[in-house]
Amino acid sequence: MKALDYLFTLPQYIAPQRGLSQIVWNIARCKNRTLKNALIGAFLAHYTVDLTEAARAYKDDYDSFNDFFTRALRPEARPVSSAKNSFVCPADGTISQLGRINDDSILQAKGRDYSLAALLAGDNELERRFIDGSFATIYLAPHNYHRVHTPAEAEIINVRYVPGRLFSVNNRTARCVENLFARNERIIMELETNAGTVVLILVGAMLVGSMELVGYDVDAAIHDHQNSKLPFQISTLISGQSRARGAEIGRFNMGSTVILLTEPKRVTWDPALINASEVRVGQTIASIGPQ
Repeated sequence: MKALDYLFTLPQYIAPQRGLSQIVWNIARCKNRTLKNALIGAFLAHYTVDLTEAARAYKDDYDSFNDFFTRALRPEARPVSSAKNSFVCPADGTISQLGRINDDSILQAKGRDYSLAALLAGDNELERRFIDGSFATIYLAPHNYHRVHTPAEAEIINVRYVPGRLFSVNNRTARCVENLFARNERIIMELETNAGTVVLILVGAMLVGSMELVGYDVDAAIHDHQNSKLPFQISTLISGQSRARGAEIGRFNMGSTVILLTEPKRVTWDPALINASEVRVGQTIASIGPQ
């Protein structure tokens, strides 16, 4: 582990994570034309973004920087695999880690693991179903498309919000912060699919602090439980709803991470996928069937 990793990570322990995230939240939603165009222009100068994929191709088409950041794509920009046994990628990004859950242990980074129990915030019944299962961790960089989609045709069974920290989730931080994904705030979605029960987890991060779900006002739910330090259900309006494979299910308001959990012997990961593989919504990342 490099000293630079620690130098990058140390300020995150002492920084006012939520205060900074709130400031960014306000700026990103500002509809002042001059400010939002300046922010979008600076972002496009720093990151390579293919706006020809976007439903709205010009920066003037967006009301705010966040409107641009969470931009929708043209339907044909992310074709969803039609193969019957295809398990598709839920997000654009990079594979951070992928493989088998060893008993209750999930690989976070080289030499650093975290527990399934901690990630699922004490849901022992759900934990038991995924022991020795499979996982995939997908990191969404700032330039990526930031909407999250279903990996298979799914019925939403349960959704929980878990309060937590807002550490960055990039590789440097993953190498340094113990139990990173189990410490950060997150939304845990339990889906029933033809690949069995699948858990889709949206992990919040520094300067994110805001995740959305289709059909549910997450920020309002958090406000209602603002003094709670325990996970709470946010599934009243969306439990029992069905989603087609590749349907949008949520989004991040800044870059973050998606974690997929599958039960044992339910999927076989595409052997071409390795750490640092770039992936896109709708592409096949696994076939449904025993490993």
